[in-house]
Amino acid sequence: MPKEKSVFVCQNCGSETPKWSGQCPTCGQWNTLVETVVFTKVKGQKSKVKSLTGDVIKLSEIKLTSTTNQRLSTGIGEFDRVLGGGIVPGSITLVAGEPGIGKSTLLTQLALNVGKVQKVGEARKEERNNTSRTLPTSHTSILYVCGEESPEQVKLRVDRLPSNRSTNLLLLPETNVDTICATLENEQGIKLVIIDSIQSLFTEDLTGTAGSVGQVRESAQRLLRIGKQLRLPIFLVGHVTKEGSIAGPKVLEHLVDTVLELTGERTTAFRILHAAKNRFGPTDEIGVFEMAASGLKEITNPSQAFLEESQTGVPGSAVVVIMEGTRPVLVEIQALVVKSQLAVPRRVARGIPVSKVQLLAAVLQRRGYLAGLGEADIFVNVAGGLTVSEPAADLGIALAIASSLTNRPLPVKTAVIGEVGLLGEIRRVSFLEKRLKEAQKLGYSRIISPDKAKTLRQALVWLQSPKKT
Repeated sequence: MPKEKSVFVCQNCGSETPKWSGQCPTCGQWNTLVETVVFTKVKGQKSKVKSLTGDVIKLSEIKLTSTTNQRLSTGIGEFDRVLGGGIVPGSITLVAGEPGIGKSTLLTQLALNVGKVQKVGEARKEERNNTSRTLPTSHTSILYVCGEESPEQVKLRVDRLPSNRSTNLLLLPETNVDTICATLENEQGIKLVIIDSIQSLFTEDLTGTAGSVGQVRESAQRLLRIGKQLRLPIFLVGHVTKEGSIAGPKVLEHLVDTVLELTGERTTAFRILHAAKNRFGPTDEIGVFEMAASGLKEITNPSQAFLEESQTGVPGSAVVVIMEGTRPVLVEIQALVVKSQLAVPRRVARGIPVSKVQLLAAVLQRRGYLAGLGEADIFVNVAGGLTVSEPAADLGIALAIASSLTNRPLPVKTAVIGEVGLLGEIRRVSFLEKRLKEAQKLGYSRIISPDKAKTLRQALVWLQSPKKT
């Protein structure tokens, strides 16, 4: 029989120690060690490993059918884009985000839309085989495990959503992961499972409380096994810490197939869904949504949405064309440069790495001969709450800073594309033609690109006469 043994597991990093300590010896965090019972093999007990063999399969003998990799559409175009075309059978997806950002709302809409798409798909299939033209009764359901809310609270959220007529949504108010797995094995016809949330689950085989490192890890592993066994896609809602990282052990992100992060400023309506990890698709695509009273609405044209409230002909503003996956997106870069009252001028950025602002300010000061930047505070913001990190936005950021410093705006309907080097040169970027077409489609007739300006000094010539204040 296995022997019980107590170890202390760090709630921050997941490391194990035989004795309790006030500080974790691995990560250095205080008061994070929690006692957990594990089972070890008794010394001298014969191992059964040698008598066990697994089923070895030759790669050449694996036959793929048309339904093997058939993805299930979520019914939400922006969601399908981020996943790489839809939900893969048997995949485990972790959806993380700050409290109140819209994780539960998005997955509730997904459940309602998947049920509706599945029902219509079955209707069309039966119509081809039946002349009666009557809609069939759907035998597939979506299971929503509400560990943090009561079924009545979920029903209130469903009632305010536009697609609330699906009869395929089943609710399971349960936090015991063993009960959930048993339900999945016994309940017939479940097509999709949503767990809200993974931090609320526990198993009685461990002594830690729900949300602890051991409980989260073991719950995720058991759900992973049942999902792969039944080829059942499972979505897990995950919490984030105050630092913005996903709560729980790092092994949770390694276990799942896809990690989706829902971000955005809670004071704004825009929400950005992107994949931090995706075994079945790209990780550079984004989905854009707008939070409304009736739920999250898809933004199929993000450029138009991000530029809807932008002001033209104002010093400190520049429109850049960035690539989010395969889609070019136009966003506005805003800069404000004021004389500093401090010994060390400040560099503040939102949506852009501060190091990039510091680098471009140094290049402007040295290669653009803008000496006033050394004594000024620089504030840079990406309008709409989007995060921009690719080099193609360098020239737009630099021109926005120079425009604010000199009080000289860029011409109306001007877009900026280009990477800025330390020598002040402007470098070409990938997908330049695609970016140019997107800018022209939205009415931007003037485009500052490496074809129009070879150096930063040449680009600064585009700034117009100073605005009268």
